[in-house]
Amino acid sequence: MKLIILLIYLLLPGPDEPLLESGKAANLRQQTSSPAEIKIISYNIRWRSGDDLKTLIKLFQTDPEIGNAHILALQEVDRHKKRSGNNNTAKMIADELGMHYVWAAPPAPKPTDEEETGVAILSVYPLSEVERIVLPHQGPNGRRRVALGATVEIDKKRWRVYSAHSETRIAVSKKLEQFKALLDDLAHYPANMPAIIMGDLNTWEPSADGKTNKFFLDAGLKTPFGGEATFKRRVLFVPLELKLDWVWLRGLEAASFGIDRKIEVSDHFPLWTNLKNPK
Repeated sequence: MKLIILLIYLLLPGPDEPLLESGKAANLRQQTSSPAEIKIISYNIRWRSGDDLKTLIKLFQTDPEIGNAHILALQEVDRHKKRSGNNNTAKMIADELGMHYVWAAPPAPKPTDEEETGVAILSVYPLSEVERIVLPHQGPNGRRRVALGATVEIDKKRWRVYSAHSETRIAVSKKLEQFKALLDDLAHYPANMPAIIMGDLNTWEPSADGKTNKFFLDAGLKTPFGGEATFKRRVLFVPLELKLDWVWLRGLEAASFGIDRKIEVSDHFPLWTNLKNPK
């Protein structure tokens, strides 16, 4: 009897396991073998739901700049929250786009709280070696932030992909330590493995842009983007524009890239990059 109880205990999910989910659409989008370019998107969707989510899905399907992406890294993706109708947003998007998906959220500050908003990776390629990374350093009222790492295989070559959402209200030095958590995970993989780090890194402070650039450049990554604003909101009727969102590459080259500013579903703009498929 004791052995049975022990086995049941070992098989039960841990307290954080429900905050990591993976799945795929019933009807997956068919892929062209050996595409010349791989389109990736990074977008903080600001927990869109309802008609906004329908609009967003349509854009992911048809928009000239962000439509038909191979890999999406999304932030502020709700699951089981009242404000977004208790829906599973990542699954809904994946089902409509015919993609594989993984989603993760940080632990809620209190056990009685709703789930925290999370991050997601969607891909036309299967996702493996999925890692939920709870970032160091708490924000206000014990709030935590999270990132996701996953591996995709493209033309028999493995790429490591990350979607991250860093804390807003901590010192820049602590944000750099949150970025380091991503590189610590990447260090478990071969140094010549192509890698992509995308997400809302909340680099709003005057010194954050330069320090973020130095941090990733020193680690051997590069970005096709400069200091262009990726976030826009009105504060007391004054427009506020900030550089918050990033795409960092290792072992990959951008053929073209841009920020789709005509899309205003969120207060962030989506970043898109067409990557040369290395042969």
